[in-house]
Amino acid sequence: MQLYSIIHKKEYSMTPTLYFLRSSENKIVQNMLAFAHPTLKDTKVYSEFYGFTSKDLGLYALVDNKITGAIWSREIQGVPTISLTVLPEFRQQGIANAMLTQFLQEAGVLYDSLVIESYAKEENIALLEKFGFIKEENSSLLQIRLERKEVQRPSDGYDPRRWMD
Repeated sequence: MQLYSIIHKKEYSMTPTLYFLRSSENKIVQNMLAFAHPTLKDTKVYSEFYGFTSKDLGLYALVDNKITGAIWSREIQGVPTISLTVLPEFRQQGIANAMLTQFLQEAGVLYDSLVIESYAKEENIALLEKFGFIKEENSSLLQIRLERKEVQRPSDGYDPRRWMD
């Protein structure tokens, strides 16, 4: 049964390991751009100096030591915009779902809303709508309003005196 699932990838769901994108990993963003924005010729605005502002947020997915997808956001002309992609050979395996779930939890700290452009595939739009994105009329854009969250650090609520009895 397990071999059947591996051979028929559409029935097999992968659990990727997710990592935050850092400014030093700008190459990941550049490599994923062709898949995230296939119709754009000038994609510098999505990658140039990624991670150098406090409003840049991103994750990438790793499966079997291979980068399989990425999601990142930037403010483009004052609008927080998401780029999302999964490499073609890893699509339909739950990777975008895992990335979106984690990303939207983190994004509430930085943004009130986010916009993403969909490239006319119905399954892409259905996935985004499942997460609460709403398609704008006469546009390829989808938008989501986020619940504003406070930054939580691992040290929040920590009292060092507790261990000094």
